[in-house]
Amino acid sequence: MRKGGAVYIMTNSHHTVLYTGVTNDLIRRVYEHRNNLDPTSFSARYNVNKLVYFESFHSIEEAISREKQIKGGSRKKKEDLIKSTNPDWRDLWDEIQNW
Repeated sequence: MRKGGAVYIMTNSHHTVLYTGVTNDLIRRVYEHRNNLDPTSFSARYNVNKLVYFESFHSIEEAISREKQIKGGSRKKKEDLIKSTNPDWRDLWDEIQNW
């Protein structure tokens, strides 16, 4: 992962739950979600293990600001954001492996 940060959206297999997060290491963080490393976490309880959207930033502060903007929006806005770059809601896990 480059220096800075990333904001990301993950979902479950039926796309009924959306989880928006921020991190300074996207690969590590998505790995944690996918493998339920914290069994008491929100993502583990709701089987949130599919990366469907991410943006990278030069600074973690920019990523945190963007995360707040996304979290403040409606579910429809989050869905529209996902569809703008990933209309089929593919799991982007393989894509971030080459970062």
